[in-house]
This record gives sequence, structure tokens and C-alpha cells, in this order.
Amino acid sequence: MEILQNGFTLELCPGAFPLSTDSIALAHFVKLPKNARVLDLGSGCGTLGLMLCAKDPGCTVTGLELDPAAHETAMQNAARNEVSHRLTSLCRDLTLPFPEEAGRYSVCVSNPPYFSGGPQSQTHGTARREDSCPIGSVFRAAAQALKYGGDFFLVHRPERLAELCSLGSENGLQAKRLLLLRHQADGPISLILLQFRKGAKPGLSLFEESLYGNDGSPTPYYRSLYHIQEA
Repeated sequence: MEILQNGFTLELCPGAFPLSTDSIALAHFVKLPKNARVLDLGSGCGTLGLMLCAKDPGCTVTGLELDPAAHETAMQNAARNEVSHRLTSLCRDLTLPFPEEAGRYSVCVSNPPYFSGGPQSQTHGTARREDSCPIGSVFRAAAQALKYGGDFFLVHRPERLAELCSLGSENGLQAKRLLLLRHQADGPISLILLQFRKGAKPGLSLFEESLYGNDGSPTPYYRSLYHIQEA
């Protein structure tokens, strides 16, 4: 069992992708408006939803998850943390249209599969492979679900940046914030975090962070991610 912010706990079903820096950094990166209505695309066991509920007691989160075992675990996690009234999961394919949800959300989030094929994609099955969750479908679902002016937040690999920005433009989602995350201050970029806004004008703000300094010590950013108080 994983311990999250404010006493929340997370259980993962067998074969689920473990809690990682990707999800933790994304939850930290997300900016929620007051009383946000959030859609989590490819929500798994409810990891992001739980972290957002722990972060903001005024938000509600709906997850879309294809795998029945992960969906059931998400519902159990919501019940265990007493947030079933704020965190729900729908077991359905996000590649299919869902007109009943169109324009209902102020925020969409996603920690999508990173790999389209090859050896890296074989670990953790659908959690890593795009075959059941193509990134283009994720963008189309976000664009459909968001209100005008709503925000879509996701985490991905740096080599996919140009593709992600292009998909955003194709779906009426303008890139507004980009965070380049390095494992070590002088190391390569390991993750990117992006915020897109539906119907926005061009204008991108760029930020950089690292988890560890050149001496190997945790950075202030790392401590803020993991809620570690200064000594």
C-alpha cells in the first residue's frame, strides 16, 4: 500500500504500473480551478484521481479506464479513502466517442502509455503500450470533454514533444506551459509535463526542474513533490 498526501492510501491491482515520479510530478503540476471537475483519461487504479482529491478537497474526478481489474481497484480505493462521492471510475474505451460527457469538464489529465512498440512496451502490458490507448485518441477525448477555456495536463517523454504539440493544435488545444524535468541537474531531460488550453491563443511558458542536484542531494522541487519538510 502506498501512502499519499493528507493520509490518503493507494492500493494497486496485480500487474498495474507502480506509483512513480511521472504521476507524482503530474499531480503536482496540475493547476485546479475552484470546484474543478476533472476527467482522468486512462485512469488505472485511480492514482491521479486520489492524489488530486488529496490535494484539493473541492475537486471531483471521473476516471476512464479500459481494464476491468484496474477499474474495480479504483472504486475500492475511492471507498477506502471515503471519497466515493468525489472520485468515480467508468470502465470504458476512451477511443470511442462519449457525447454525453462533451464539454462537461474544466480539467483533463493523463499519464498515457509512452511506447508504441518494442521491448520497453512489453513491461506492464497496456500501461506502457499505445495499442489500446493511442496518444491521438487521448487528445481527441480531452478536446471533446473539456469546456472552452479548460485545461489538459499530461506527462510524457521528451522525444515526443513536437508530436504532442502538433496533436494539441489539431484538436484545438494550445500548449501554454511546458516543464522540462531532469533526474539530475546536469543530466538529460527525462520527462516533460505539458498544459494545453482549449481555445487559447498561442503563448508558451517554459520551466525547468531537477530531482537531484549535482551533488546528489534532493532539490527543493523533489521535497515539494514528496512533501518533505526542510530539516
